[in-house]
Amino acid sequence: MEEVLTYGEPSNQTIGNVNVTKYTYDGKSSCFFSNENVKDDATITYNNNTQYIVPAWSVSILPDCQREVYNTAKVNTQNSIMVKKPNTQASASALRWKWAPEDVEDMILRGNGPLTYNNLIEQKAGSNDTSDYFWYMTSVDLNKDDLVLSNNMTLQVNSSGHVLHAFVNGVYVGSDWGKNGTYNFIFDKNVNLSVGKNQITLLSATVGLKNYGYKFDMTPTGVSSVQLIGNHVVKDLSNSKWINKVGLHGEQKQLYNVHSPLAGVWIKKNLPNSKMMVWYKTIFKTPLGKDAVVVDLQGMGKGQAWVNGKSIGRYWPDYLANESNCSATCDYRGPYSDKKCVTNCGIPSQRWYHVPRSFLRKHKNMLVLFEEIGGNPSQVNFQTVTIGRVCGQAYDGNNLELTCGGNGKIISSVKFASFGDVKGTCGSYQKGTCESLDSIPTIEQECVGKESCVIEASENKFGESHCGNGVNKKLVVEIAC
Repeated sequence: MEEVLTYGEPSNQTIGNVNVTKYTYDGKSSCFFSNENVKDDATITYNNNTQYIVPAWSVSILPDCQREVYNTAKVNTQNSIMVKKPNTQASASALRWKWAPEDVEDMILRGNGPLTYNNLIEQKAGSNDTSDYFWYMTSVDLNKDDLVLSNNMTLQVNSSGHVLHAFVNGVYVGSDWGKNGTYNFIFDKNVNLSVGKNQITLLSATVGLKNYGYKFDMTPTGVSSVQLIGNHVVKDLSNSKWINKVGLHGEQKQLYNVHSPLAGVWIKKNLPNSKMMVWYKTIFKTPLGKDAVVVDLQGMGKGQAWVNGKSIGRYWPDYLANESNCSATCDYRGPYSDKKCVTNCGIPSQRWYHVPRSFLRKHKNMLVLFEEIGGNPSQVNFQTVTIGRVCGQAYDGNNLELTCGGNGKIISSVKFASFGDVKGTCGSYQKGTCESLDSIPTIEQECVGKESCVIEASENKFGESHCGNGVNKKLVVEIAC
């Protein structure tokens, strides 16, 4: 087929709603059938009166213009539905937490740092990507006649650093972050400044950096402008003297490292909840078995997590997905839009975080969390993940392979099986207007009690379906493991 497509001459014709593109070279030919209708399937007769079904919004590939080998809407797939099982050895009640505060007084009160610039430096350039966190610190001297001084002053910061936390004279002012995929935002909060020296400290935090697209490495990150506004007067601090510091004290001390000599003393009493800039540590036992392990960080705000000194990533379960645009049904036919098939509206974008078993020790392990905005570690727990149900489909003439994922797991029962014009989705399949009556008994005989099975989707295997011509038959199965 490659030779025909490379050197062949294309020709086009339309049969009903289907566009037929044929490539011919050296006595050989290859064909593509495309149906651009977004709702209706099409049945065409082509090449010696052979009938072909082309589903809506799909393309069929026929290497020899006779036998269809692939159609974009007839994908034979298995979909595994995972279930999480509580782990009694590392449940929320079994975990005993210690904590340590992140020392921020040097920055928010005194503005101390090793780097000095006469402008706002771009965050990637300043941090060299060694930490998500970058401090911007400056002092502002105001006299009683300063035009900007008022009882209703505003601190306005233009940021592309994803997240910003602001402190004025050692007092937390507020936080803000980019939303819905837009990372540029303006932080705008009322502040109280007094006559004399005032300390302004900004902590800019990234949540990963862009790694694709045109000149992705040139995308600016961090704070780009800072202004004080009062009495309709704007005082621009962007080109003032700025002190900068990379990262956190806890990162430098490697509080997440089991063997760090600088880890210091962890505190057992008075475990804080909903407090910013806190490190938490607990010891947990390795879950039994071979199933995948996850840690449930529901209740935490935003931060980073380590297991036995190895990072398992950033977490932000406090960040909820948009509550709108979700739909009960999913149909990808038609032009693509990111609004199609949206799910999980109004819940955290991620709550469970994978802990590779290669990170775990034989018995005891250490979990360390750095909590940036405030959370409750008492809800944290470990779970194992396994395949609970499996759904699969194969179109007429293809094979369907079902498996429970190995590790000794077997197919225990058949929840649904039908060979015909099945409707619905995994977990809510419905029989159509026609089907082979032996669908469930055949699957039970072929699959139950086995780790995996392969079944041919055809009337030879399941018996007559009574679907008639023009019906796009498929075998749909849902099993329990």
